[in-house]
Amino acid sequence: MNQARIALVGDRSDAVRSHTRVPGLLAALRAREGLDLDAYWIPSPEADQDLDGFDAVWVLPGSPYRSEAGVLAAIRAAREGGIPFLGTCGGFQHTLLEFARNVCGMARAGHTENDPGIADEDALVVPLGCSLVGHEGTVTVAPGSRAAELLGVERVPARYHCGYGPSPDHLDALRAHGLEFTGVDESGAVRIAELPGHPFFLGTLFQPELDGDGTRAHPLITGLATAAVEHARARVGVGDTR
Repeated sequence: MNQARIALVGDRSDAVRSHTRVPGLLAALRAREGLDLDAYWIPSPEADQDLDGFDAVWVLPGSPYRSEAGVLAAIRAAREGGIPFLGTCGGFQHTLLEFARNVCGMARAGHTENDPGIADEDALVVPLGCSLVGHEGTVTVAPGSRAAELLGVERVPARYHCGYGPSPDHLDALRAHGLEFTGVDESGAVRIAELPGHPFFLGTLFQPELDGDGTRAHPLITGLATAAVEHARARVGVGDTR
């Protein structure tokens, strides 16, 4: 069995519930699924390091991050390097931001939590009309998407802890450059994004790590772990013995 190296990007804190869930989820993946992940926490200011030796990147909640630039660098490295990637909550928000700036050419696109004075026309991630802190809802997934394949159902419960989301004004530009929005909530607001053609590149505004009692990983997290193990096998196969 190949041990896969996963970069957990975020400013680790016991006050962030999703962070405290991670060790139990990794143990469950190992025990229940036989997926062995060697996890490394990488603080946001250090996330612009070379990630070539990792088999997956998970940008966890906890925004505002101490370094927006570090988080965006980690997302870009995963996207361009074909490294399996998952971004949840703040990770989802910054996934859209990275894609807008580096793929869509929207150089001034910003996150209003990081830059409260940003011009309205450049605000990609904005305060939600109704905060989702502590909210539970339902997300409907698009048939044929990676998310639908992993979840195996059309509708899935979702737990949130956020107050920011994507501005509808900019979604068409992201779609035009290849990002797909494959999950929406009850109101039709975007809640899942994925990048076709990438080995695994997915973001959710909700936090799948908060699903259940923490003894079994959410299918999207299991999907990331499976992709990471496959990446590790391929990496070792071409001579990387790390």
